[in-house]
Order: sequence, then C-alpha cells, then structure tokens
Amino acid sequence: MPRLSFLPRSLYGRAALILIVPIVTIQLVVSITFIQRHFERVTEQMTESVAREVRLLRSEVDSAPSLAEARARLAAMTRPLAISSRLPATAVVPGGDQVAFYDLSGKVLIRQLRLLVPDIGPVDLLVVRNGVRTTVATDWGTLQLTVDRGRLSASNPHQLLVLMLVTSALMTVIAFLFLSNQLRPIKQMADAADAFGKGQTIPFRPRGATEVRAAGLAFLDMRARIERQIEQRTLLLSGISHDLRTPLTRLKLGLSLMPEDDDTRALQGDVVDMERLVDEFLSFVRGDATEESVTVDPFALVSRVIENAERAGQAVVLAASEGQGMVTLRAQAVARAVENLIGNAVRHGTCAEVSVILTERSLKITVEDDGPGIPSDKRDEAMTAFARLDVARDPNRGGGVGLGLTIAADIARSHGGSLRLGDSARLGGLRADLTLMR
Repeated sequence: MPRLSFLPRSLYGRAALILIVPIVTIQLVVSITFIQRHFERVTEQMTESVAREVRLLRSEVDSAPSLAEARARLAAMTRPLAISSRLPATAVVPGGDQVAFYDLSGKVLIRQLRLLVPDIGPVDLLVVRNGVRTTVATDWGTLQLTVDRGRLSASNPHQLLVLMLVTSALMTVIAFLFLSNQLRPIKQMADAADAFGKGQTIPFRPRGATEVRAAGLAFLDMRARIERQIEQRTLLLSGISHDLRTPLTRLKLGLSLMPEDDDTRALQGDVVDMERLVDEFLSFVRGDATEESVTVDPFALVSRVIENAERAGQAVVLAASEGQGMVTLRAQAVARAVENLIGNAVRHGTCAEVSVILTERSLKITVEDDGPGIPSDKRDEAMTAFARLDVARDPNRGGGVGLGLTIAADIARSHGGSLRLGDSARLGGLRADLTLMR
C-alpha cells in the first residue's frame, strides 16, 4: 500500500488528525444541512408573504380608473409595507435575473417569487444594496418594485455559526489536552527505550491508561532482566578470566626459570598469545555494560587515542574533523572501539587515517588503511566473533584473535549506531565507519 506522505509522522499529529477531522466533518455536515433546510424554509415563507403583497399591488393598479389614481393607491399601500414603487418603471430592466453565485438564499428567493408570481419580470439582487428590485406588468405600464432584502430571506446565521465555531474550538482544545495526557506516557516510554538502546538508563514511571501502564511495566521488567543478565555474565566471565590468569602467571614464572632456547621461547610466545586472548575475550564479554555515560569532547577523545597509538609506534594520523560540540557516551568503551579499529588497520596495512564528523544526530568516526581490505561478501563475517578470514589474521603471525571488529560493532550498537565496512577511496584499503547516535 503506498505511503501517504502528507500525513503527520508523529503520534501526536496523527492522534490530533483522528480527533479533529471527524469533529470538523460532523460540524460542517450538520451546519450545512441545518442552515440549508432551516433557513431555506424561512426564506420561502418570507418570500411567500411578499409575493402576496406584489399580487395585491398589481390588482389595485389594474383596478384603478386612471394612472393618477393608480399612483395614489400605490403610495397609500406601499408606505406601510416598506416597498418602493415606480409606475411606470424608469430604471433599465435587466435581461435576466441578477444574483451572486454564492447567494444560496437569493436563488431560493427568486425561485419562490417565480412560483407564486409566474409573470413577474427579472429579479435583480445586485443593483440595490440589501434590496430586491423587480418588475411586474400592469394595465398602466410596468410597475417597478424595490423591497428590503430582510423582508424576503432570513439573515445569515452569524450567532449560530460563531457559537458553533467557539464551542468546537473549545471542545477540540479540551480533547487534545486529554489526548496529550494519554499519549505522554507512550512518548516517555519510547524515549526511555531509545536511551536504553544507546546505553543510557533514564528514569521512567509507568502512567496513563491500563494498557499503557502494562506496556510500561513490561518494558521496565525487560530492561531489568537485560541489565541483570549483562551484570551476571560480566561477573562470571571476569571470574573465569581471573582464574585463568593464575596458571598463566605460574607458567610464565616457570618458563622464566628454565634455560632459554627455541622451545622455551616458543612456549613463552604461546603464553603471551594466551594472555592476549584472555584480555580480548574479557573485553568482548564485558563490553561497556559497567561504564556510566559521560559528556565528553569527541575530538579530544579520538585525539588521545591517536596519541597513545603513536607512542606505541603505530603510524596513524587525524586526517579530518568536522563539527563541534559535546556528546554523551561511554568514553572508555568508545576509545576501546577506536583503538581496535586502529590496531586492525595498522596490523594489516602500513598506516591508518582517522576522520571525525559530528552532526546534530550522530558522531561518525572513520578509520582507513592501505592494507588488502576485506571482500564485500566477507565483511559481515569479519565482524563475527573469533572470525579470521585469511592467513594474515592468524594470531601466530601477529594477528588478533578475531574480536576487534566484533567489540567495535557491539559498542556501536550499544550507542544506537552501527559499524560499517567498505573500501577506502583515498588509501585503497579497508574503510571502517563507526557511527554513534547522539
């Protein structure tokens, strides 16, 4: 089904549309129907009275013995009836009825006059302000009559329309306030869920209708279970890591006391690889669950990571930076993600370039290298835990343990963002875009 682009996207806007459209439609239908039926009938009755007077005046003129007597009778009768008359007519008679296109009651008036006075002349509702001019044939010539419009048609229902509009506006405001009070808890829950997806925990108390409260309580239970699961996993694997370090330390001590030869050095290398594997595995399972979000300068944070990498002998530079401002995030976790991306870049290439772009909605950190890159059909696999795509990524050949990109991707997701891999147009190697939502 095609999407209607003109509809509002927010819940408030759509709820207001659902509320206002039926009210306005009902008001218009009722108003038009009432006004048309009621005031049309009133106009017909008032026009009928004037039509009788027109017929009476014509009969009096026709029965007069002379033109002077006809004029005298007209003067005596039209004065109390508030009708202006000329006999014979002096004004130019229009070729047809004159009425504005929007004058609905005027059309009813003309129709009723022609029904009750079949031989009446053209009816002009435009030449005289708030008046009706017409003619009727008599034995003494054409009789011109001008009648006040208020005697033939009902006046516009201003008071009724004003009352309806004011009442409708008042009821709409009251209904919208009530609706806003019902929708506010839903928006608060959505904000809390969005913040939790970005690694932030904000206070939320279920309110509103029964169904909304139930959804809010279910969200709080879900958030608590996820936090407990992360905490328990972190504690469990931290204990395992601690227990593994003890025999590794004993192995290192024992190997250091043995005579140094090729076998001893090989065993020491194995111990170092095991320690690195334990450290990266612990970093992977811990993620950033135990760290609180803080407001930091992202450019300063990335600059510190680059400085640390340079002190470690890695060839990395800050290529570009755009935007300014502060960002709320888990600083240590983001620094760890950038370190992993830089380490992955210099491990498979000779240099790395870092770019930082800050916008109103996101923070984007890009790391590019001049290495062999990763084929497009294997990039999703590269972000899988413990994935090693080729010999160059073998730990025994100086590679990692297959967790660097996975840790960076998990940290990006915990901040509501993502990690995307592509080709570096500038260096020809891999391009890693770490996007964090603000």
